[in-house]
Amino acid sequence: MRPATDHFPTTLWMVDDIPSRMVFAGRRWRVSDTPTRLRHSIWTASPEQNHGLYGWRFQGTDDDGLSLVFDVFKGEDGWHVHRSYD
Repeated sequence: MRPATDHFPTTLWMVDDIPSRMVFAGRRWRVSDTPTRLRHSIWTASPEQNHGLYGWRFQGTDDDGLSLVFDVFKGEDGWHVHRSYD
């Protein structure tokens, strides 16, 4: 697991409101599994802080064939990677 120490910004493209690809850390990632919608219980913030917070967990594969699992959430200023896992 590679927990993020900060919430890193990312660009996320959706198809029918489901993640399909993203750009993160200077790489293009294709969503290569079925994304899972994350609800409030996954986030470490208190219920008051995470009001309205939602996100997705999905496997992303880059152009070199590297695959990671990402937890992403939508904040007030766009999408962010909360964690990535090997």
